[in-house]
Amino acid sequence: MSVPLLAREQFWSCPNCSLEDRTTDARAQPFHRCGGLAGLTAPLVPAGTRCQVTAHEREDYIGTELVQLVDVDGRGRPISQIRTERDEGSDCVVLAPTARIRAE
Repeated sequence: MSVPLLAREQFWSCPNCSLEDRTTDARAQPFHRCGGLAGLTAPLVPAGTRCQVTAHEREDYIGTELVQLVDVDGRGRPISQIRTERDEGSDCVVLAPTARIRAE
């Protein structure tokens, strides 16, 4: 007697662009380069989820740090996080500055 293995499909979508995806791994949390967020890497959310995914500008002094700049409106703003707000809570992806080392 053989037992069929069932694979659970999860459908994902982005509230800022038209991208949709499907996964069969229960641990998957896919990300994509979002056209609605000027090419930033943003998470996909389960299809049908009412949420808002937004990019937040860094509010402190940059100095000589290497940060990710996004040219949404021609001003090249530094982005510090991508936040997903849902009715039951929120998630945050932090875009940390790049580490550098100087050898002498």
